[in-house]
Amino acid sequence: MTALAGLLAEARIVPVLTVPDPATAAPLAHALAAGGARCAEVTFRTPDAERVVKAMAAEGGLLVGAGTVLTAAQAERAVEAGARFVVSPGLDHEVIARCRELGVPVLPGAATATEVMNALRVGLDTVKLFPAEPLGGRAMLRALAAPFPGLRFMPTGGIDAAALPGYLAEPSVVAVGGSWMATPALLRSGDYAEIRRLTAEAVARSTS
Repeated sequence: MTALAGLLAEARIVPVLTVPDPATAAPLAHALAAGGARCAEVTFRTPDAERVVKAMAAEGGLLVGAGTVLTAAQAERAVEAGARFVVSPGLDHEVIARCRELGVPVLPGAATATEVMNALRVGLDTVKLFPAEPLGGRAMLRALAAPFPGLRFMPTGGIDAAALPGYLAEPSVVAVGGSWMATPALLRSGDYAEIRRLTAEAVARSTS
């Protein structure tokens, strides 16, 4: 987890990708890397998510992780496909335990103080705040971070380019996850130039 937190701190942004067509994986990976992204999270919300992870990981240039991982079995398949880290929308102890057995960092979701305490209890120091904007955005983040000064957050869920700088300015935030850089509409249209532009814009905002 320390290694993952370090990577996230360097990356600052994590494109969150829902990719229905594996044929788009390679050009998508190229566009994200060309825009300056260092890592990406491929959600397991589509039947071909494993193929997408495998194709993107094979391209190089990005550290590819798997998101929306709900079960230990999904975590296994994600790692077999080449995922270097695992992200879950909630805190599931079986998922956490299996990722540790596989030697892969895991970033569980947390939306309450109870979930944060459970994460700390099993030795985690970084969690995903999800869904960040519906929960209350930066106000919720500050309220949740206050009792846990050593914990770092990757807020994800409903965040757009305009909200990015505000989240990154929060001391507890290690990185921000977002889907606006590569939306399903952009993938359907094959507009990789726009994906590259949006990614480059987000990277620039994250370093300004």
